[in-house]
Amino acid sequence: MPTMNTNLCMLLLFLCSLNLGLCTNVEDVDVGIVLDMESWIGKSIHNSIMMAVSDFYTRNRSYKTRIVVHTKDSKGDRLQAMSSIFDLLNNTIKVNTIIGPETYIGSELLGSIADRAKLPIISFAGGKSLMEYPYLLHVKEDDFCMAKSICALVESYKWRDVIYVYEDTDYGSELLQNLFELFQENNIRITHRVAISASAKDDLIVEELRKLMSIRTSVIIVDMSPSLASRLFPIAKRLGMMSKEYAWILSQKTTDIFRSTKFEVIESFQGALGFRSYIPASRRLHYFTNRWNKKFTRKVHVLAIWAYDIIWALAESIERVGVPQNGTLLLNKILKSKFKGMGGEFRLTERNLISNGYEIVNAVDHEERKVGYWTLSKGITRTLHTFNDDALRSGIGMEDVIWPGGSTAVPTSHGKKLRIGVRTGLTFSYFVHAVYDDKNNVTNATGFCVDVFNACLEALPYEVTYEFVPYANGSYDKLIEKVVNKEIDGILGDSTILAKRYEFVDFTSTYTDLGLGTLAKTNRKDMWIFLKPLNANLWLTFTGFLIFNGLVIWAIEAMDQESKSSSSQGIGTIFWLIILTIFSAQKEKLASNLSRCVMFVWLIVVLVLISSYTATLTSLLTVEQFEIASKGGTVGFHGGSFFGGVTVNNINFTDNSKQRPYYSYETYADALTKGGKHGGADAIVDEVPYIKMFLGKYSNGDYAMVSSEPITSGFAFIFTKGSPLVKDISREIAKIRENGSLKLLEKKWFDNEFSVLPQEDSSTKPANNLSLERFGGLFIISGVSSCLALIISVIYIIRAKLEIHSIISLLAGRGLMDTVKHLLHRKVI
Repeated sequence: MPTMNTNLCMLLLFLCSLNLGLCTNVEDVDVGIVLDMESWIGKSIHNSIMMAVSDFYTRNRSYKTRIVVHTKDSKGDRLQAMSSIFDLLNNTIKVNTIIGPETYIGSELLGSIADRAKLPIISFAGGKSLMEYPYLLHVKEDDFCMAKSICALVESYKWRDVIYVYEDTDYGSELLQNLFELFQENNIRITHRVAISASAKDDLIVEELRKLMSIRTSVIIVDMSPSLASRLFPIAKRLGMMSKEYAWILSQKTTDIFRSTKFEVIESFQGALGFRSYIPASRRLHYFTNRWNKKFTRKVHVLAIWAYDIIWALAESIERVGVPQNGTLLLNKILKSKFKGMGGEFRLTERNLISNGYEIVNAVDHEERKVGYWTLSKGITRTLHTFNDDALRSGIGMEDVIWPGGSTAVPTSHGKKLRIGVRTGLTFSYFVHAVYDDKNNVTNATGFCVDVFNACLEALPYEVTYEFVPYANGSYDKLIEKVVNKEIDGILGDSTILAKRYEFVDFTSTYTDLGLGTLAKTNRKDMWIFLKPLNANLWLTFTGFLIFNGLVIWAIEAMDQESKSSSSQGIGTIFWLIILTIFSAQKEKLASNLSRCVMFVWLIVVLVLISSYTATLTSLLTVEQFEIASKGGTVGFHGGSFFGGVTVNNINFTDNSKQRPYYSYETYADALTKGGKHGGADAIVDEVPYIKMFLGKYSNGDYAMVSSEPITSGFAFIFTKGSPLVKDISREIAKIRENGSLKLLEKKWFDNEFSVLPQEDSSTKPANNLSLERFGGLFIISGVSSCLALIISVIYIIRAKLEIHSIISLLAGRGLMDTVKHLLHRKVI
């Protein structure tokens, strides 16, 4: 008997030495678990938690604390989940921490409960992470990282329009807010948003999807629970939306549908791309999954892996603070946890798990295939395991994706071709000449605008396909109404940018010159055009002053007592000298200072007149100066254009100018040839691009643009409000303008360099010939100076005569010798 007691004591001592808890003082710490035990996600999280508790304490046998799990089944119901939480806090067992639920309750409600109880609640449900509730921790992916990964994928395929379909929940969509900001930065537009409630009937889902089918955008982002997605995709497939024209992108939450066991659901999402949280490979993960696969037939869920790490962080924190009497100490210790866990680097930032990145998976052949990865540091790559920079660069991008319908061709963001409206039957067909082929049911178009449009689309980093929709009747304003009503996506043609149109559509940058111009016929038949720079009064006045100044200079020189020329020779020489001043070629010298003064003033008059004459004659030789403003001539304009006869008045034509519409280049030429007096027009007012095209067609030099005014904004392409194509095409227009491609297209269609009359101020009227009124001051100055010089010369002569009379008186009263000496002294002889 003593021997038996001794053996029993030795056995007990041995068991205590193994630290199996039979002899040590281990304190239990109660932890509540609230999960939907009827769902696979809830079951997998619970199983992972139990495995984590067992693994942790098997490894850490000497720890003095031990987690005791108390599980409550929420049955997937929010009220039941709330009831379970209150029960764990107040009634049966007062737990120190609650893990769960995975069913959404609400961040505000759950956070307020945690704060009142002063204990950490670690939730797997979605919702906003609110800093005002410090005791609420979220075990979920960072929505911002999720948004960045989706944005990177959309940007990698150069998609510019997307549709966002999400589950209508009480907490909204934080992912949508992040996506909106990132898409704006990358010039990506969410063309349509669809919110579908989990309780929505199938008829409502069908109705919403039919609306999406009418939209040109075919890239669809889905963010909803797997249960709602399992209803959405079979309906989308029946409606034909799982075809090669569409691209479906699933958020991390929605990608769980790939694990569905229902054949109808699996068949419906084939070709979709999804994001799944990336779990780095490790020995612990490999060992864990092997154990998992032996117990369960379904793959381990990522939330189960995170729950495993959460238990390790919680158990380690409890051991460090002891049995937590104060939830704040435990919370702070959990937030400071940092270790290499099952799911990779475990660390909580802003009360959320840090993201290791995502796997991008493609649903193919009823399975899923990894086609790439996304990480915050590297973006999208084929693989994460690269050993050098060359390998990294070669791994940029993704593997080939099998899109819906089994297609390998990347869908465009406009899965259906853009419907571009064009007007047919235009008489100014060099810009757009559209013809409908009824046999092949297709519209073909050529012209300057078409070439510019194609050049821009070809330069875009993504493919844009389009088809022309012909309209035989109606103006561009009518076509804009069709854009607003979404009957067409854009307009291609000679459409002018107008402020009133901006209220309904968006314009690209202009690809033509700005403003209205005035077209006139040049004059090549007037043999007396050299006389036209000066009017008759000015010619007569100039000739009269030429003769008058010649006579004045001759008289002054003749009266000068030092002149040695005879009167007859002097007048011929003087007149020749005056004529030569016109050509600045005078070489004869004048003896009198007074005549030099007269000549100086005359030279100023001649210089001003010659400069004005040369400028006016040059203008007249370029184009015949029409006098519509002063004579009320006939002004033609582009018939049927937006400005009609209204804007014409802004180009300084008088109110009595007649206005007449013309509808083709041929009628332009015919009207200008006839002239306003013979049933035609003295000038044609039109937008500068039309005039350039006219001058390219009629390149014989008979016509020219004599003025222009930037009162219109040129031609541009038209798209729906908010279309990202506007910004992209505007950028390409700027590029082809800078690199000369646009100039080459203009040369191709406009054919030649057109003649334009340069004007410093295009708002002024066309120059008339020079009149006497403009130069009257010069002639007055010249006349006054000549008269003054002549008067001074006469006075000087009279004075000289008086001196001679006094000399004769002296000769009578003196001797001969005295007289001679006196004369010699006075230099009279």
